[in-house]
Formats: sequence, structure tokens, C-alpha cells
Amino acid sequence: MVLRRTSTAAVFVVAVLALAACGRSDTGASSAPTGAVASGEVTGTVTLWAQGTEGEKLPALVKGFETANPGVKVKVTAIPWGDAHAKYQAAIAAGTTPDVAQMGTTWMADFANAFQGVPSGIDTSDVFSDAKASAVVKGATVGVPWYVDTRVIYYRTDLAKKAGYSSPPKTWADFKAMTKAMQTRAGAKWGIALSPGGADSFQNTLPFAWSAGADLINSAGTKWMLDTPQMTAALTYYQSFFKEGIADPNLSTALGAQESAFVKGTTPVLINNGSEISALNAAGGAGFDKKYTVMAFPKNESATSFVGGSNLVVFRKSAHSAAAWKLVQYLSKPSVQAGLYKAAGDLPAVQSAWNDASLTADPKLAVFKAQLDDVKSPPANTAWTQVSAAADSQLERIVKGTGPASALSALQSSANSIGTGN
Repeated sequence: MVLRRTSTAAVFVVAVLALAACGRSDTGASSAPTGAVASGEVTGTVTLWAQGTEGEKLPALVKGFETANPGVKVKVTAIPWGDAHAKYQAAIAAGTTPDVAQMGTTWMADFANAFQGVPSGIDTSDVFSDAKASAVVKGATVGVPWYVDTRVIYYRTDLAKKAGYSSPPKTWADFKAMTKAMQTRAGAKWGIALSPGGADSFQNTLPFAWSAGADLINSAGTKWMLDTPQMTAALTYYQSFFKEGIADPNLSTALGAQESAFVKGTTPVLINNGSEISALNAAGGAGFDKKYTVMAFPKNESATSFVGGSNLVVFRKSAHSAAAWKLVQYLSKPSVQAGLYKAAGDLPAVQSAWNDASLTADPKLAVFKAQLDDVKSPPANTAWTQVSAAADSQLERIVKGTGPASALSALQSSANSIGTGN
């Protein structure tokens, strides 16, 4: 799912995920896909639930759809991310779901049996392949990727130059050396902002785990693989930033704290998604965009990052399915996806939308697009939210000094007890 806007928003998102261990709907085969999307007139009031900034911006974005379909009114309900999971649970239980919803990618398995199958007339051939995979649960395609969320590394180029780096480091060893040099040569208090624990912290380590060759679960989806040598190597590397005083073990998650530290230069390296560009530019003011850039993840076995985002789903109980799917089709148009980026900073799931001038104008976005060629996502099963929450606790122990192998052994035991949701 998209971990939205700031690190604090991400905390709210995953905090509610941790509460989702009980009462979730059983996953199973979705209703079979229908054929083509309606090409003629459609009518009715389509209800659409969306979270965060997207919920705020959608009323303006759907006006073009309403103009093209005068018989349809789109009623958008904006929901805070922190309330959304429980609200969807309650609506499914009560049979009061909306027609269409924005669904975080890590929530797809939780609610899949409440979604309609995607009509074969919805063309996703131009969608990033990893984004398409997030909409498939137990072999059934039950959503359409709307926007993607991947992580890259932001760093202050002016301070990196003082530290002796005129180009981005390519390997794990060089990357850590740069963050340390930011302290010793460029005067930064901390070299990098890394999650020291709490909600969503383990998910933030996944690019390092995947780049070390680790897998979260076996290919059959039947066994967690959390205490492997590869995972241990990744968390040992992650822990070293704290042991060597490069990362702050008491990192503030207050709204705007990360951006403020980056602008001041006290913590000149951070990891975040595409929406961080607008947040940093706002925090730094005119001309600050020239003082930093972004880089893809440094390579170990690979240079793999996280991919999430949101999908659009239509609920089985929709009373206006024809209009609902036509709306989903509209929101998937490259021009509309480019409009979503302009409005909310969301990276388009449709690849051709990246050719829009609003995206090509910023060279930083080219790094995001390149990173999307090497990404992975957490497993689409109903147990992941519980396992992730257990992993957050173990990561906090690792940051405080517990050996990664010991902490991961405890995590593996917890994951075995939780199961894989199959």
C-alpha cells in the first residue's frame, strides 16, 4: 500500500494494520470477470471511498468523467488512512460497501472475497508488472493498479560533495561510507534517517533484505523464511548504522521532522517515496530542489526496492457495476494518472503516463522509474499484517543491540505460529 506523505502518516497506516489480525474477511475466489466495460450510456450515483490526499483530490479529478457521462454522479468519501481498514471491515460485514474503493496493496488479500473480478475489457497491458501482481489474490485478478509507490534514497548533493562524493555510491559498503562521511566531513549530526522501530519499521528494511537475496516466504506461499542467512546479513548491515552512530536510535516521527532535519542538513540522507519530493521542496523553499537528488538503492546481491501503492476495486455488492467499472477505466487513463501526480504526487501505475511533461520535467522521477524495474512487494496473504507487526518489535530489539540472528529466530517462531493465511 502507499505509505503516504510522511513517516508519521506511515505510522498511522500500519498501526491500524496491526489491529487487523481478527475479523478480516476470508479470502477466496472472487466472482468471475465479466466482459467488456460498458461503452454506451451509464447512469446512477457511484460511491467512491478513498484515503488520505487522494480522497481530497478525487472530487476534482472525476469531474471529467461526470462531464463525459452526464447520467452519472460520483460521490467521493475521503477516509483517513488510520480509520480505513476498520471501516472497510465494518462495511463488508454490514453489506454497506461503496461501489468503488481505493485499496492499499497490502490489504488486497484481507478483503479479496468482497471484490468483483476485473472485467476482461479493462486493459492493463501498460501497467508495471509488479503493480499488476499486487492485484492478484489466489489466482484471481480483483483490482486495477492505480498508482505505485517505490522507495529510493534522497541525499543532499551539496553536503555529499563536501564529504567527497560527486556521484551516488553503488554498493552497500560505499553507501555506508558516504553516510559516515556526511558526519565526519560535512558536519551532519546523523548520516541517515532509518526507522529504529515502531509501526512500519520492518517494512522499511525490506529493500535491504531483498537486495541481500532474502525472501519473506517460499515460492509456494506456505512457509515464512525470516531467519535465513540472507535476512540475517541484511539486518546486520541495517543494525551497523546504529551501532556505528550513523543513524539516530531515537529518530523523531513527528510530522515534518524528517523534512526539517534534511533541510537543515542535520540528517542529509533519507529513504522515501515520490511524494517526498513535494514535501522537501515545500520545507526547503525556493531553490532547495537544486540542493538534493535521489538515487536508486545501492547494490549487494541486487538493488531491489519496495513497491506498493493502491489499487481500485469494485465491490460485489455494487448496485452500479457498469458505471463503476467505467469510472475505474477512466481513472486508469494515462492523462488522468498524470493529473493525479500533479494533484497528489502519486506515481502512475500506467507506464505511458510517465511521458507526460509534468513527470519528464523533473529528472528525479527518472530514478523512480528506473527503480521500478527492480522491486518486490510483501506477500499477498492475510497473515502478513500480523507477521509485519511482530517483525516491527524484533527490529526494535535489533536496533537496541540484540543480535539479528537471535531476533530473527524469535520472529520465525512467531511467524510459524501465525501461519501464512492459506
